[in-house]
Amino acid sequence: MYHKTLTVMYQRLLLLSILCTFVIQALLGQPPKREFRGVWVATVANIDWPSRPGLSTSQQQEEILEIVDLHKKNEVNAIILQVRPTADALYYSELEPWSRFISGEQGEAPVPWYDPLEFWIREAHKRGMELHAWFNPYRITLDTTDSLSGNHICLEHPDWIFSYGERSYFSPANPLVWDFLTEVVVDVVRRYDVDAIHFDDYFYPYKIADQELPDSVDFELYGGEFYPDRIGDWRRHNVDTIISILGAAIKAEKPWVKFGISPFGVWRNRSEDDKGSETTAGTSNYDGLYADVLLWQRNGWIDYLMPQLYWRENHPAVGFSTLAYWWNDFGYGRHTYVGLAPYRLDRKSKYPQWRKEKYLLRQIDLIRELEGLDGFGYFSSKHFFRKELAKLNKTLQKNHCHTPALVPEMHWIDSQAPLRPTGLRLEGDALIWDLPEISDEMDRPRFFAVYRFDPGGNTQIKSVNNLVELTGETRITFGERVPGGIYRIAALDRLNNESQLSDPLEVQ
Repeated sequence: MYHKTLTVMYQRLLLLSILCTFVIQALLGQPPKREFRGVWVATVANIDWPSRPGLSTSQQQEEILEIVDLHKKNEVNAIILQVRPTADALYYSELEPWSRFISGEQGEAPVPWYDPLEFWIREAHKRGMELHAWFNPYRITLDTTDSLSGNHICLEHPDWIFSYGERSYFSPANPLVWDFLTEVVVDVVRRYDVDAIHFDDYFYPYKIADQELPDSVDFELYGGEFYPDRIGDWRRHNVDTIISILGAAIKAEKPWVKFGISPFGVWRNRSEDDKGSETTAGTSNYDGLYADVLLWQRNGWIDYLMPQLYWRENHPAVGFSTLAYWWNDFGYGRHTYVGLAPYRLDRKSKYPQWRKEKYLLRQIDLIRELEGLDGFGYFSSKHFFRKELAKLNKTLQKNHCHTPALVPEMHWIDSQAPLRPTGLRLEGDALIWDLPEISDEMDRPRFFAVYRFDPGGNTQIKSVNNLVELTGETRITFGERVPGGIYRIAALDRLNNESQLSDPLEVQ
């Protein structure tokens, strides 16, 4: 009953949205037609989902539906779901145990059994959203006192791990760790219909004052030409190696699956490198986390970067605009998105720039002005459910993101457009179309763009002015009656290349 009610509500909202779109478009400037709009759904410590461990399967699924429905209303086109937060799995795996954030105890499956990742993928795709599977590569525990499932690989290979501060980690230097991480990631790519593999900023751990990383033994074992005095270069080499291995392994398994990294927002300060940003950050990707993310982008090992620019405009050390302009220049032909921080919005913040949503919206405006930036992502999902951010949701839906957006294409992977849909017809309160036959999996339609034109207008142009819906289904149901006009459908393949328009269908 709950799911049925949500479906009816969604249909009515869709009808209302399409009817209002034509009026709104005349009053407001258009957002871009191509733009990445993602949202992180963090599972570590139950930040976003599930809201607490031990929820029943039906409760977990209800929360998933609430999340994807809200972000669909905000025209988000990618869910970035954390599927491996602490060397565990929010999906069925023979390599790692079920995550403690599902049941409260590592190794226990959902009850009744279901596969959360499979459910997330289905519901995201149904709504025209990509699903990026987010992995933390090295973190094993949040606290060294956390108990591990009896079948955890770390119990079999204690020499693979080290502790730093209160947490334990896989050693980034150990070649056997590289092999295992590759096996874990490729296992998901092979078995699930994910659109991308995603890592955030946790490579070598953030430095703790007066504590050295305990990797001197590994340095002696694996340091090679870097030993004994180039430990920083060696650490970067270790991270470079796993990124290059994974980039190749993902594409070898499924060429269309993207690989993206969301690094800390500063590569290096100008004081450390002539190419660095005009910032005075206390740490950086290159020197603090040993992650040379520009090298990965430049060498084509990854498909996108999404630096976390979680700072206000006038921050004295790391101003938002300073960094946005800097990252704009370092795409190297790949995509660059920007991580935004709605979690910082707070009416009681001591910083005026975080008291009102208009400042976050201005950050979106700047991203759209810069040609080298291709979109943005929000951290994180749960904050859009805060009553305090109701105005942000409303403004996104009426102004900044009031039309759907297609995820930008990645022509370095594939640029061939798919075949167009056929057989567009009206059946009751639904438009329905057919798929063409395909022989290449790369060309399989993933989503469909629904265009509506006024009678007598130009129906040949695939303009955002006429784009009313993105869906992963071969039908669009309005719940009451289909608004009058001329409709045409375009298919989007796995890399979001857009087909020719279908034959037109006029609805009276």
